[in-house]
Amino acid sequence: MKLSKVFLDGAFKNNPVFIQLIGLCSTLAITNNLTNSVAMGVAVTFVLIMSNGVVSTLRNIIPDKIRIPCFIVVIATFVTLVQMILQAYSQTIYSALGIFLPLIVVNCCILGEAEGFAYKNALIPSIVDGIGTGVGYTIAVIAMGLVREFFGYGTLFDVNILPESYPGIGIMGAPAGAFILLGFLIAGFRLLLNRRAD
Repeated sequence: MKLSKVFLDGAFKNNPVFIQLIGLCSTLAITNNLTNSVAMGVAVTFVLIMSNGVVSTLRNIIPDKIRIPCFIVVIATFVTLVQMILQAYSQTIYSALGIFLPLIVVNCCILGEAEGFAYKNALIPSIVDGIGTGVGYTIAVIAMGLVREFFGYGTLFDVNILPESYPGIGIMGAPAGAFILLGFLIAGFRLLLNRRAD
């Protein structure tokens, strides 16, 4: 199995947000700010890598009938670790991510990779798949966060880029703006992939 293909499939060809349309709840909810987007991307990537590694290592031990509950326990362990680290070292980000941090446990992106890839493949390809999928998710949330924060508030990482008199495009900070932007980004991403394939 070619590791570069595994990585590129996770990040681009099977991008969890733009292609598979999974993990959209957190993508739409926390991307009104670039800081939150980066934090969520890093958290999801970490959980993907670690849970894929553990599931792959234990794949011959986990009984098939109870594999989903086992996956959830593994994922929940790493999500709890991320929560504890953020709560200890970055209370602001911990509070900003709110309920969407513990909801990583049931993020279809992570559960789907555990079930669809890590449970069927060896350790190294599973870790590479976790990295690729995490990078793909991170690209999506950063793209959303960058556009929404810049046009919605005139800032990036809460630093004023546009003059303070900039009124902001109100819809960009609202859920409706997230849906509209996501539609445009999905269309653009797929157009780009199709052109590369040709």
